[in-house]
Amino acid sequence: QVQLVESGGGSVQAGGSRRLSCVASGDTSSHYCMGWFRQAPGKEREGIGAIYTGGRSSVHYADSVRGRFTISKGDAKNTLYLQLNGLKPEDTAMYSCAADFRPWGMSCPISPVHYNYWGQGTQVTVSS
Repeated sequence: QVQLVESGGGSVQAGGSRRLSCVASGDTSSHYCMGWFRQAPGKEREGIGAIYTGGRSSVHYADSVRGRFTISKGDAKNTLYLQLNGLKPEDTAMYSCAADFRPWGMSCPISPVHYNYWGQGTQVTVSS
C-alpha cells in the first residue's frame, strides 16, 4: 500500500503563486510514476504533469499548463512539488497527486485513468 499526502493549498489572488507538496509513503522502494492532477468544480479531473521517480527523468506536461506550472522532485525521496505561477481564477480546483507502479518507465502518462494511488488533495482558490 502507498499513501500520498498533499499540502500547500490555500487562497491566492490572480497573478500570484503557490507551491504544493506531495509526500508518498508506504511500499515505495521501487521507482514509479508520480503526477499532479486537478479537478475544478463541475469538471472532470485533468492531468497536469507526471514524472518517473528514478534517474534524471523529465516531466511530461499537459499543454494547458505548460509554461506556468512546474513539477519537480524533492531532495527527499518520494517528494514531489508543483509550483503554480501566474494563477488565474480558472485554476481554482482541488489539486491531487497520484502514483502508479506499472512499468511505464520514463514515459509516465498524464491521464488520471492510469493512476491507482491517490492523495486526498489540497484546494487552491484563485480570486480575481
